[in-house]
Amino acid sequence: MTQFPKLLNKLHQLDFDYGDGDGDGDGIDFEPYQNFMSKNEVSQWLKAWTGNNQADAASLFIFGQDGTGGYAAFWMVNLDKEILDQPIVFLGSEGEIGVVAKDFNDYLWLLAQNHGPLESIEYPEDTSKVNNIFLNFAKQNSKSISRPVSEIISDAQNSNPNFKGWIESLIR
Repeated sequence: MTQFPKLLNKLHQLDFDYGDGDGDGDGIDFEPYQNFMSKNEVSQWLKAWTGNNQADAASLFIFGQDGTGGYAAFWMVNLDKEILDQPIVFLGSEGEIGVVAKDFNDYLWLLAQNHGPLESIEYPEDTSKVNNIFLNFAKQNSKSISRPVSEIISDAQNSNPNFKGWIESLIR
């Protein structure tokens, strides 16, 4: 089993508050894991999600989910790169598919702008909302610079154009 990165574990110690502290449901809809979902569970889930008993989930390292059961994962597509340098993807419970961030560094800047994996796919627009908890974490830990949400997502999707097609090719 792949080791859960220390920096991801540190991030997941923070409070992912869907209510954004005020109970309005305008925060980040994300339930972080403390370990990767087991390969067996990921395999069973992807086969059920796609309706394809041959679907190979080996490249997906699921690290959290939204409230409806959509999953966020590292897509291990760049074999010469470390896990935190891999793209982050989202597979929603209602069939949403997308690349969220080209790597963990950009993902931190999405969180700083109150965009988790689900929000990045469903609401990729730029907002002026800031999540100070994640902003401070990104400032301390990201190796990239802050950019607008739409730019981060566009860059991620342009850098990884094959993800959606790969998933769609698995669906039966």
